[in-house]
Amino acid sequence: MDQGLTLFILKACPYCKQVLRWMEELKQENAAYGDIPLRIVDERKEPEVAARHNYYYVPTYYLDGNKVHEGVANREIVRKVFEMALERG
Repeated sequence: MDQGLTLFILKACPYCKQVLRWMEELKQENAAYGDIPLRIVDERKEPEVAARHNYYYVPTYYLDGNKVHEGVANREIVRKVFEMALERG
């Protein structure tokens, strides 16, 4: 099982780019977010990894192998994903 936080993206996806920007902003606001184990998977570069997960839309977050959010997100959703990761820490 995958441990930590995994984010599935596509490089050309505008929603993925926005999520990545929000993640960086939130890490600046709360240093603990930067300590969360994070793997970013571009599904075009790692199709074998993407194929092992059940999702249709990007960005998609998995926490410890469990899907916690799929599709368009906002800054608050990204914060909630980080908070869930800290709670499981």
